[in-house]
Amino acid sequence: MTKRILVLPGDGIGPEIVNEAVKVLDALASKYDLDIEMNEGLIGGAGYDGAGHPYPDATRAMAREADAILLGAVGGPQYEKLERELRPERGLLGIRSDLDLFANLRPAILYPQLASASSLRPEIVAGLDIIIVRELTGGIYFGQPRGQRTLENGERQGFNTMVYAEHEIERIGRVAFEAAMKRNKRLCSVDKANVLEVSELWREVMERLAKDYPEVELSHMYVDNAAMQLVRAPKQFDVIVTENMFGDILSDAAAMLTGSIGMLPSASLNEQGKGMYEPIHGSAPDIAGKGIANPIATILSVAMMLRHSLDRADLALKIEQAIGCVLDQGLRTADIALPGEKTVSTEQMGDAIVAALS
Repeated sequence: MTKRILVLPGDGIGPEIVNEAVKVLDALASKYDLDIEMNEGLIGGAGYDGAGHPYPDATRAMAREADAILLGAVGGPQYEKLERELRPERGLLGIRSDLDLFANLRPAILYPQLASASSLRPEIVAGLDIIIVRELTGGIYFGQPRGQRTLENGERQGFNTMVYAEHEIERIGRVAFEAAMKRNKRLCSVDKANVLEVSELWREVMERLAKDYPEVELSHMYVDNAAMQLVRAPKQFDVIVTENMFGDILSDAAAMLTGSIGMLPSASLNEQGKGMYEPIHGSAPDIAGKGIANPIATILSVAMMLRHSLDRADLALKIEQAIGCVLDQGLRTADIALPGEKTVSTEQMGDAIVAALS
C-alpha cells in the first residue's frame, strides 16, 4: 500500500535541508521496495506568505490525510512583528494540536566519529545514547488562560497557565515506560514537584504507572538538577520523560552534547502512530541560502519516520549506517568540523549519504 508523506519545508534553512532528506527518500524508493507518494505544503512563514496563515487550510487537509509528515523548520525575524496568531511558530503549534501529536521523541546519540566535536571532554560524552520523551500538546505552551492585561495601576502584566490532566500525563508516561522497556529499563521523570502543584500530580501519576512496569527502574529529578546533570554526567541517563517546556529546554541542551544541534532528529507521534518528523534545530535565518546547513538531523528524522510510521526499520538502519560511513570518510559540515578541517556543503553532504546507501 502506498504511504503518503507530506513534505513541509518551511522557512530559513528548512527548504535546503528538506531537499537533501527528500533525495534520500527518493533513493530508497528507487533502490528498495518503498512505496511512497510525496506532496509538498506550506507552513510557518511560508504559509503566511503564500496563504495568509501559518497553518493554511490546504496544509491542514493534507496533514490529516498523510501517513507521515516531514518538516524542515519555521520562523524568521521578518515575521516577529506579526500578530501572535499569525507568527510562524503558531503553525507548528497548530499542526501538533490538530493531529494530537502529544509524544515527542528526541534521541541524543553521539557518533563516535564526532566525540571531539562535543563541547564536553570525550570521556564524558563518548558512547552517549539517551532519549528524551517530551509531552508536546499540553503544559504552559497551550494552557488557558493566557495573555496580557493592564492592572488597576496601569502596569501591564503577562500571564500563562501550566496545566496537565491525569490522562495527558498517563499517556506520555506510558510512551516513556515502553521506550525504557526496549532500552536499558531506566526512566528518569523530570519535574519541579517541590514548587509546582502540576508537577506533584505528574510525579504521582508516574509512580502509579511504574507498578505496571516492574522491570523499569523509575527515578525522579528536579528540572534544574537535570540540566546540571546533563552537562556533568550525561551517560547516567537512559530515558528521560518530562513536560512540554522542560523538555523543550533539556533536549536542546542534550543536543550540544553530541557536537551540534544539527545532528539531532525528532519524532512527534499521536496514539495511532502517525508522526511528524523534524530536526530539533530552528530555521537559522542567519545561514539560510548559504548552503552550509547540516542536513543530517533531517535525514535522521527520515530514519525515525521509517521506523515509527512506515514500518521499515530495515531502511532506517540503512540510513544510519550510511551516515556513519560518510562520517568515517571525514566529511563534515561547518557545524561539526574542527578548526582546520575541510568542510562540505549541505548538498554535498546529502549526495554523499545517498551514495553511501548503496
